[in-house]
Amino acid sequence: MNAVSKLDPMRDVIESDRAHVWHHISQHKQLETVDPRVYVEGRGMRLWDAAGREYLDSVSGGVWTVNVGYGRESIANAVRDQLVKMNYFSNAAGSIPGALYARRLIEKMPGLSRVYYGNSGSEANEKVFKMVRQIAHRHHGGRKYKILYRERDYHGTTIATLSAGGQPQRSAQYGPLTPGFVEVPHCLEYRSQWGAIDNYGERAADAIEEVILREGPDSIGALCLEPVTAGGGVITPPKGYWERVQEICRRHNILLHIDEVVCGVGRTGKWFGYQQYGIQPDFVTMAKGVASGYAAIACTVTTEAVFDMFKDDPTDPMSYFRDISTFGGCAGGPAAALENMRIIEDEGLLENTQRMGERLLANLRELQSRHAVIGDVRGIGLFCGAELVANRDTREPVEEKKVQAVLADCLANGVIIGATNRSLQGLNNTLCLSPALIATADDIDRITAAIDAALGRVFG
Repeated sequence: MNAVSKLDPMRDVIESDRAHVWHHISQHKQLETVDPRVYVEGRGMRLWDAAGREYLDSVSGGVWTVNVGYGRESIANAVRDQLVKMNYFSNAAGSIPGALYARRLIEKMPGLSRVYYGNSGSEANEKVFKMVRQIAHRHHGGRKYKILYRERDYHGTTIATLSAGGQPQRSAQYGPLTPGFVEVPHCLEYRSQWGAIDNYGERAADAIEEVILREGPDSIGALCLEPVTAGGGVITPPKGYWERVQEICRRHNILLHIDEVVCGVGRTGKWFGYQQYGIQPDFVTMAKGVASGYAAIACTVTTEAVFDMFKDDPTDPMSYFRDISTFGGCAGGPAAALENMRIIEDEGLLENTQRMGERLLANLRELQSRHAVIGDVRGIGLFCGAELVANRDTREPVEEKKVQAVLADCLANGVIIGATNRSLQGLNNTLCLSPALIATADDIDRITAAIDAALGRVFG
């Protein structure tokens, strides 16, 4: 440590970061001449960086995670108390918070009954893929092994989850990918594949069945979908879509896997996004908002019917789900999740999410009336997007560098917003907003005011 860093501890931190930390989704060449941003404190929806600058965070930790906001001492205390009492044992055995959180979670999810603990959304989804493959071998002669996924959806960063990802830029240069994953068309009506039609939702669902019939229903084990597409452009499903999807899955004996890693635990104004659409899945996966980033935890939740398929022959040593997640045994995760759930309930955050989500959408639509660059506004709850276009008539996307200029302008003025990023070539043009569920009317208005000003400066 040199004399300067002794006088300025934050400079020492910044230089250590520059020299040794490999940041996620970041090009590091620029950090040779520009300081990396280091956040040092968070309270509510505010963050402070190493230079003392304050920011309003409208993306819940950058990736839709900090649902109940920063600085929650009660969650930190719950984790601390649990770690001192019993921090870890492999989830081959149980723990008190693991048992209690599983029960509380299932109370929110009628029709589902079993919780498998892991440590990330990617891992939770991968568990489903492995369950589907094992079911195929044990109960379908190995035939129903294929897993359908949707264009524009995202399910994780492992090779298998990238193989189930509908965002080509995410999986580029990581091939060869895992076989047995088959893409179905997206359901973004704003960019309809069939022109202007009255029943777009049903048509988009029927397109899934067309893929099923092409591949052969006896080869398809599961359909994996986000309830609302997140990083692929904040795509809310069109009317009639989910009802038809459920019907198709049941008709062809295909298990329905809903990826709630982003939408789950309140983000849409209900406990889970799929509950907005009246469907009954066979698998539900979740991670980010489960503990609001205070501990690493993910859950793969299944029906009892799925669970029973793994105990059909107790004399066969290969009959059970032969999987383990090391950090699925951390007791701090479910301890944090229990307190996170209590906060959401006691503070009425689902109701607040509904109210503030309506305000956010209304504000964005008002901006759309004044800024021709906003082609479409969509979302549900505190999960909204605004797609930027160079021409409303042709819906030509704006240049990606201009989208990033809007983000940079907002950041320079103390508001952190997001955008589709390294997802779809030429279509990384949607601003993404996911404020914490504690957002106030003033917070929402400040976020959209920053976007208003940024659009004016970037696009004139």
